[in-house]
Amino acid sequence: MTAPVPLVTGRSFLEGPRWHDGALHVSDMHGDAVLRIAPDGTIETVVEVAQPSGLGWLPDGDLLVVSMAARQVLRHDGATTTVHADLSAAAAHEINDMVVDRHGHAFVGQFGYDLRGGGAPVPAPLLRVDPDGSVHEAAPDLRMANGMVITPDGVLVVAESSGRCLTGFDLADDGTLHHRRCWADLPDHPDGICLDAEGGVWIAAPVTDRFVRVEAGGAVTDVVETPGTHAIACVLGGIDGRTLFLLVAGTHGARAEAQAARDAAVLTTTVRVPGV
Repeated sequence: MTAPVPLVTGRSFLEGPRWHDGALHVSDMHGDAVLRIAPDGTIETVVEVAQPSGLGWLPDGDLLVVSMAARQVLRHDGATTTVHADLSAAAAHEINDMVVDRHGHAFVGQFGYDLRGGGAPVPAPLLRVDPDGSVHEAAPDLRMANGMVITPDGVLVVAESSGRCLTGFDLADDGTLHHRRCWADLPDHPDGICLDAEGGVWIAAPVTDRFVRVEAGGAVTDVVETPGTHAIACVLGGIDGRTLFLLVAGTHGARAEAQAARDAAVLTTTVRVPGV
């Protein structure tokens, strides 16, 4: 594993990384834009969105974007942006990360409480948006559902930030979830996560300022420290899939503080196991 090096610096707060169509896509949450970042670090604005977070693509290629405070999932076809789903009736507070399955079901996490206002953590449902835009409760009582991945054999793995664990579900073709279980207890509070080809999951740990690779059951195999800057999210990509993109920030995501600091960055390192 190589020492992390900067690819992009000087952003507000980066979240929701996805490697798609030969480039890194991220949400600048407090820059209010979804960005496409080429392998050489060239940045292009894909679409402007108020407080974007989770990203995903429908089978027809349209981009889905979580708009956190609006509690909506937006749909961008390359030219226009529309509301794909309004989750405000199912989420009393901000929504966050998202993953989209091959059938177009979008799974969306939510804080469940007033995080910025100092509220106490409470369990809240994981939500599912079907291809027709309808909103459903996918699973109850997750402890701040955050990063998510779907394995090739159809397991949805959800990071529970307050629960310090990864939770697994069997994912059916109709988007329903079954056989809930603990996929791994964690030594850290997880934020964004990504999956590699051997079934390992990289987690971003913003409290301990590091990225950790864990296997099912919780065994830790690799650690990338980012002392002095918080680990927010990560994704595997690059030409051979072995580039681990590390999203870091000097703040924990408070909007005014992040906009003033503009110290969010993308670092890269090369790892042994490529992404899925």
